[in-house]
Amino acid sequence: MHDIKWIRANAEAFDKGLKNRNFQPMSAMVIEIDSQKREAMAKLQQMQSRRNELASLIGRGKQNHDDVSALEEEAMNIKQSVQLLEAEEAKLTEQLNDVLATIPNIPLDDVPVGKDETENKCVRVVGTPPKFNFKPKAHYELGEALGMVDFQNAAKLSGSRFTVLRGLVARMERALKDFMLDNHTKEFGYEEIGVPFLVKPECMFGTGQLPKFAEDSFVTTEGRWLIPTAEVPLTNLVRETIIPAEKLPIRVTAYSACFRSEAGSAGKDTRGMIRNHQFSKVELVSIVRPEDGEKELERMTNVAETILKKLGLAYRVMALSTGDMGFSARKTYDLEVWIPSENTYREISSCSLCGQFQARRMGARYKDGTTKDYVATLNGSGLAIGRTIVAILENYQQEDGSVIIPEALIPYMGGVKELKKNG
Repeated sequence: MHDIKWIRANAEAFDKGLKNRNFQPMSAMVIEIDSQKREAMAKLQQMQSRRNELASLIGRGKQNHDDVSALEEEAMNIKQSVQLLEAEEAKLTEQLNDVLATIPNIPLDDVPVGKDETENKCVRVVGTPPKFNFKPKAHYELGEALGMVDFQNAAKLSGSRFTVLRGLVARMERALKDFMLDNHTKEFGYEEIGVPFLVKPECMFGTGQLPKFAEDSFVTTEGRWLIPTAEVPLTNLVRETIIPAEKLPIRVTAYSACFRSEAGSAGKDTRGMIRNHQFSKVELVSIVRPEDGEKELERMTNVAETILKKLGLAYRVMALSTGDMGFSARKTYDLEVWIPSENTYREISSCSLCGQFQARRMGARYKDGTTKDYVATLNGSGLAIGRTIVAILENYQQEDGSVIIPEALIPYMGGVKELKKNG
């Protein structure tokens, strides 16, 4: 949510930021609604003041046995006017909030300006993609041949875009979860949290999934939403709270299943595990002072990169353009891992600085002495587990269809060093 005072004072910068995000200028509309609301509030305050004054005059008049009928008639008229103005103010407040709720965050000045992902900028490339003396297979071919990735039964159980993992690949999912959480908690000081996978709509609103992107998620008949990422419950842990400044930064991490409808992705990644309705992920969330946000984004990105480095996977870091960033983000880095079968890099993590945007929606503030202000929030994947499995299967495949386990993961696999058929 945007600060209406900032919009009034920085209308040109606000519209420029929206234009860079391929969004229409909104300052004139927002300021007009706000002006009408403030005008109604000013009139309401005047009438309430006059109503209080009349109540006092009527009280004294009755004590003195004066004729107060004219005052009482005025008071009755004011009461009716106050009711009308209260209704008008409430309507304008709702209208303003509805408009603000659908406007994306304003990007930082150093974010590449672009219309879509084609204008993202490469920040760095890390590691060298493996070279094979045979044609590398796709992860779904490898997994099915090993008998450890089952799309047929997944479709029978749930339909398209679901996966059943078996045997050692199922164990790999568990191993990666533990490996990632150990890395984040022991090396980087994140607190591990176990979160619900169902949340109230106000939590989805707080992190920006609602109302604009309702079709991208699943909702139950009781009105609870299946989380598209653990970012939602983790970030909302601080909703409607005032945090003592000395407790910042707050850094938390969680494993969760994630659920996405993949609206608008028909025909994209229909085979395999790249784009499923359900997948598992380890999430990172930071709550910091606003002035510490950019530094924390670099730190968080490094935390996510550490997993890829330890697994020996080649990747690159991309600064997303203004046209490719998420709704709540001010700046985003994507980590893209090398996928041999596609001869390209694919997203495996996205780390975003949201500034005070989500905090305003959640009512999350911090207190430093007598000063109160909204916190800044950040979130990142550390990492998407399904896509990490994809990357391991493809990058560590052997010509005979077996797959070597990355050295860092062997202890979490109970000493297993290789995936092979009937293994």
